[in-house]
Amino acid sequence: MKFWQLIDTGKNTGQFNMDFDLKLVDRVKEEGISFLRFYQWEPFAISIGYHQKLDSIDSKLCEQNSIDIVKRPTGGRAILHADELTYSVTTPLDLFTPQELYFKINLSLLEGLHLYDERLKAVELERAQIDFKNFYKSSRSIPCFSSSARNEIKFHNKKLIGSAQRVFNDIVLQHGSILIGDYHKRIVDFLILNDDEKKFLKNDLDEKTISLREILNSEVDLEKLKFCLKIGFEKVFEIKFIESEVTV
Repeated sequence: MKFWQLIDTGKNTGQFNMDFDLKLVDRVKEEGISFLRFYQWEPFAISIGYHQKLDSIDSKLCEQNSIDIVKRPTGGRAILHADELTYSVTTPLDLFTPQELYFKINLSLLEGLHLYDERLKAVELERAQIDFKNFYKSSRSIPCFSSSARNEIKFHNKKLIGSAQRVFNDIVLQHGSILIGDYHKRIVDFLILNDDEKKFLKNDLDEKTISLREILNSEVDLEKLKFCLKIGFEKVFEIKFIESEVTV
């Protein structure tokens, strides 16, 4: 049986969180071990994809509202990290392709959610794949949660978890946002768009996203959620976790 390390770094700034994930990539490279990490964001932050431009974000308004802006080392689109639990997985490409890892990581998250609460049994993987090349030409594509990729996690066709992945030589980094509440929708207020575009996007996010609090109609027990997700990873990857100190 293979062993992974589990790290919970709690709440930190956007730059700390992105730097920490990259440091874990270096550790995987040096030690050959895999990591599952849980974290949150303080202050709230907007992260943009590695290839996304900052000119779509109103940086002055973000500063006025004490919201960080940070670039992710992975792809994907802009996310307002607030009322969520973020996960990251860093692992060598020794047994699976990046596509297989994407599927297995999301399947692990799915298993954890099913374990957390019976009402989450309806959570499932997205089977369709949109044409991102054309979709990214539209202002509708600026927020990550305005679209779902194949094998992302949804509930009644609404996106619950958004994930992004990048391969560094033979190391995979994948991280994603598990929506606890609906604060992520406020990203529209911080985008440089006209009023009609903002109104459209707000409606779009209402129709296409959902949070655990909305599904369960109750507060989320973060410690229980993390424990259940851990069990999900152990089941899908057939591994055991070693608790790790928050050091890199």
